[in-house]
Amino acid sequence: MYAIISDSGRQYTVKEGDVLTVDYREADKGSSIDFEKVLAVSGDAGLTIGMPTVAGARVSAEVLGAKLGKKLIVQKFRRRKNSRRKTGHRQMHMEVKINKMLV
Repeated sequence: MYAIISDSGRQYTVKEGDVLTVDYREADKGSSIDFEKVLAVSGDAGLTIGMPTVAGARVSAEVLGAKLGKKLIVQKFRRRKNSRRKTGHRQMHMEVKINKMLV
């Protein structure tokens, strides 16, 4: 059984027990969050596709904690102007573990 969920403009295919990296939000480690936008659910009865979402379906997940993403280097260079700038950025993400899918 799997589900396709939408979170922060991205779509994820999830199964129970999967560990997923989503955009950061304020939540304590060990707490539970629900994903309400379920686009499709595949189960024993077959595939159910929502228009745009499946009514009454949700995916429950446990927060494993926050983590930093890969470091991105931003360089700006203007030739012949003696102007150079180099900065870095690391985006915050949150890891969640999918517990159950309620249809």
